[in-house]
Amino acid sequence: MKLRGQAVEFDLGDAIPKLQLLRDKQETFGIECFEQVIDLGNVAPPRPCGASCGHRFGQGSLCILESVHVCAPRDIPAMEALLRSCRVPALGARQRGIRARHGGTPGKARRLLLSQLFQPLALPVGGQAASEGRPGEPTCRSQRLMLQGGLIHPTSPGCYCYLPPTVRAMEKLIKLMDEEMQAVGGQKLNMPSLCSAELWRASGRWDQMGPELFRLVDRHDHGYCLGPTHEEVVTALVASQSGLSYKQLPLRLYQVTRKFRDEPKPRFGLLRSREFYMKDMYTFDSSEEAARRTYEQVCHAYCRLFARLGLPFVKVRAATGNIGGTTSHEFQLPADVGEDRLALCPRGHFAANVETLNGEQTSCPTCGEKLSETKGIEVGHTFYLGTKYSSVANAVFSSAENKPQLAEMGCYGLGVTRILAASIEVLSTEDSIRWPSLIAPYQLCFIPPKRGSKEEEGEGAVLLERVYDELAEALPHLAGDSVLDDRTQLTIGKRLKDAKRLGYPYVVVAGKRVCEDPPVFEVWNQNAGEVLFLTREGVIELLSKVRVS
Repeated sequence: MKLRGQAVEFDLGDAIPKLQLLRDKQETFGIECFEQVIDLGNVAPPRPCGASCGHRFGQGSLCILESVHVCAPRDIPAMEALLRSCRVPALGARQRGIRARHGGTPGKARRLLLSQLFQPLALPVGGQAASEGRPGEPTCRSQRLMLQGGLIHPTSPGCYCYLPPTVRAMEKLIKLMDEEMQAVGGQKLNMPSLCSAELWRASGRWDQMGPELFRLVDRHDHGYCLGPTHEEVVTALVASQSGLSYKQLPLRLYQVTRKFRDEPKPRFGLLRSREFYMKDMYTFDSSEEAARRTYEQVCHAYCRLFARLGLPFVKVRAATGNIGGTTSHEFQLPADVGEDRLALCPRGHFAANVETLNGEQTSCPTCGEKLSETKGIEVGHTFYLGTKYSSVANAVFSSAENKPQLAEMGCYGLGVTRILAASIEVLSTEDSIRWPSLIAPYQLCFIPPKRGSKEEEGEGAVLLERVYDELAEALPHLAGDSVLDDRTQLTIGKRLKDAKRLGYPYVVVAGKRVCEDPPVFEVWNQNAGEVLFLTREGVIELLSKVRVS
């Protein structure tokens, strides 16, 4: 037997006589069996929720109502409304028991219950974060908050488990990166983490990288490294394409993969780790002029990305380092914990990493203003490479004159996991995470009243869950971004403190005013630091403006 596609638990043969008994008592009830409505005589048409009940109930009808509705949790709100309006005390008293056993789900979306999410707390608030395996290791705000909030879990120095909320944030960030990279013609691929030593020796970086390169030898005595970047691999890939024509250029290839670097002193959580995620793009153009246009386009895409995230970034002139090339820029987030020193013009005319400056340069070359110095966290880096790698791998194309010509290259990196940590570092307070709203693991948290409180007795929990369900139906893009904190054994204050600490941009609370007529909910806008008191309609109107992309 089925109730609008929902399997029920009792035997059809047992159900029919009971329903017929109700018919004989002039009660009304509608069901659906094998996708056909049973004709029981005085039967009301089934409603969309799957059943239709009349308004006259007797003691004997309780078993039928429970039997049918217990097996259709999505109908519980409708059933509760009927039970509350019933004059028979034995029926009205059943509504809380039914919800306690079955919880209930919205019409089309399963409720996300906080108690069922895997987010273990790694440390008590205020605990010492010895995450690198060395007690007393200096930490930073983002590392401490991510450990305390159950976002990451250390496994060895510089290596972490990224727990589900962090993976959600990372996937959202990667989606934004995909949008920006594809807007400039990027094509996504995936290259191996195991890179041949032969390729790295040919480019000279096998020796140049020194001990920061993870190296290994297989059983056949072939050397490999765990790639921190992929210039050699991608250039060899393009070089292998015989017959490449200038008409096929530019090529803009990118990936988002794990990278490895044997940091001498991993620290500050995801800001300086041995294993991390990175978005790296490699471009191939037919001329230096075209390659520099590509360089500017990708830099603009990076600026758009950081602007969408609402991060206070600065683009600075940088050294090319062991990657090489002739032009380089870093994208930095100013922060006290940053390891780079930045020289900035107060009027915005000049910005550079101090390591690129002559020690005597203290004023802006454009306006003459004295340069100020601050620290920054590098979250992105761009390089114009020229033919440094294409000449080694012989990555050539046929020009318009049908002559072989070396491709002009650029490479562009964004630290995915570093952006997550750096965002928390620069936006958060000392005890509460603040995410860029577009990449928050969850946008909304709903906090019902404490179990046994007068707000719960006044149906505050039912009203809040109804708002949750209506929101999921009216705004389906938020359905998977809304969490219901069902830990009702805890006070509202304790759960609200947890919600602030974990960084939900919006928290909807069924507090004291939920018992008013009409009910009023508290809506905490975490990033704005304000609280609003809104009716059900006001809550839905406000949250309809929440952007998730």
